[in-house]
Amino acid sequence: MEQPPSESDAIAKVSSIFIYPIKSCRGISVSQASVTPTGFRWDRQWLVVNYKGRAYTQRVEPKLSLVQVELPDEAFIDGWEPSKSSYLVLKAPGMDALKVSLIAPREVSNGISVWEWSGSALDEGADASKWFSDYLGKPSRLVRFNTASETRPVEPEYARGHKIMFSDMYPYMLLSQGSMDALNNVLKEPIPVNRFRPNILVEGCEPFSEDLWTEIRIDKLTFLGVKLCSRCKVPTINQETGIAGAEPNETLRKIRSDSVLRPTQKQRGKVYFGQNLVFKGSLTGKKGNVLKVGDLVYVLKKVSSTDEAAA
Repeated sequence: MEQPPSESDAIAKVSSIFIYPIKSCRGISVSQASVTPTGFRWDRQWLVVNYKGRAYTQRVEPKLSLVQVELPDEAFIDGWEPSKSSYLVLKAPGMDALKVSLIAPREVSNGISVWEWSGSALDEGADASKWFSDYLGKPSRLVRFNTASETRPVEPEYARGHKIMFSDMYPYMLLSQGSMDALNNVLKEPIPVNRFRPNILVEGCEPFSEDLWTEIRIDKLTFLGVKLCSRCKVPTINQETGIAGAEPNETLRKIRSDSVLRPTQKQRGKVYFGQNLVFKGSLTGKKGNVLKVGDLVYVLKKVSSTDEAAA
């Protein structure tokens, strides 16, 4: 069996793990999470949709940033299965708490769409629909990804054969604390990492070094860095107030645009912050893959410049 590199070869370590059970709602910081091909268990498994089945995100409903999501502590233990008394609990300003059973519902909603994908999803019922409709002030439903009948591929030109649930494009997004610190050093007002909604935050490496990583090992788990993460307007939304501003995107356009990072490549007018990952596999070859805060990060392959990185 292949052995991991020695600790002295580690370039960073995992400092935080974040899971976002409902797309565009608040994340949960956890000490460990089960790794699956479609993302961390529970990550982006639920979606708020309008009456046509189209996804609501913070881009159009920034109030979603104020929806606090709670899962049972034991939900992050590998192999745990919910019982009839296991709930997803939602809280938001001016709203009573909503409890959603973690036992999958049976009702199916058709015509659900996220970006390029459309299909069916499991409908969480009338109470959840009323809660989100009252909170957003428009007809809404809460649905869960139907893993039994649906698949959603990532962009095949970057990671053919890999799949996701309701995340934007890729199962995992990694960011380094060094990159956050470097950005905050040039912002007039520092911002927290929740503006960028990473799954994995690492510390100890140089700022923006994750741009170059094409294959990494975290403990015994291997991930591929497949595409620089292009950023939309969500980082401009204060996750504590739901109010958008100009930053950090205004500054990112000056220091992290494709014209700066990828001058010889086709220009798309995008800015980049973080690295999208897919899960390649485990050294042990076993099920029960768990990533933990404190796990060491080893770079197995990388490109020499951002100009060569996929984006």
